[in-house]
Amino acid sequence: MAKFLTTASLNFLLEQLVLKSTKNLVLVSPYLKINPRLRELISDKAKSGVPVTVVYGKTDIAQTEKDWFAVHPQITVKFCSDLHAKCYMNEANVIVSSLNLYEFSQINNKEMGVLLTRKADGSAFTDAVEEVDRLVRNSPPVEFQAKPEQPAPEPLKEAPKPASPEPGIPIEPELLTSSKLGKKHGMSATKLEKVLEITGHLEKRDGNYYLTDKGKAAGGQFRKGLFWSTKPDTLIC
Repeated sequence: MAKFLTTASLNFLLEQLVLKSTKNLVLVSPYLKINPRLRELISDKAKSGVPVTVVYGKTDIAQTEKDWFAVHPQITVKFCSDLHAKCYMNEANVIVSSLNLYEFSQINNKEMGVLLTRKADGSAFTDAVEEVDRLVRNSPPVEFQAKPEQPAPEPLKEAPKPASPEPGIPIEPELLTSSKLGKKHGMSATKLEKVLEITGHLEKRDGNYYLTDKGKAAGGQFRKGLFWSTKPDTLIC
């Protein structure tokens, strides 16, 4: 005889229906967001060789569900666009109810249903099985691909160190203004220029200093002002 089910008994008997399946398991629910406990039971049945079929009817299935089905190819998934019925069956029992295979519904909603058994409700049980079989046959199969994992970000690389010069290739010296070169030697730019005039690196014409050949050989350059190479240590003795 058919048994009326409340929310609590629905959730309990749905788990028992999955757990006791030995020949086949069919789960029909428009909405899918299967709770972890049911996932574990369904996965165990599928891996043990029990044929498992899931029929759903809403295209906005979460990526987490798609990923789960993708790693359980033993489970046959089918889609029925106008599905509204909720029905769960194995070889011995059928539950027809308002309950979706949706975690929120199982926790928060007030649900009702009816349990039919092969032994006590032969005619109604057979009618339910035939209707579910027809629904499964006429619903196209769906295959899901797991969402590809995002590649891990590459670790930050240190800035490359300047390459060591090859033997025989001179390093371009740093250029200093007269002011910075004078400071390096503890004197003002004016005093430095006078010293460089005495040493023959500069010559003064018409009130301005000009590089001599000796000054150029020592690394001096004129670029809108006098610049000196830091290389020659004999510039000032």
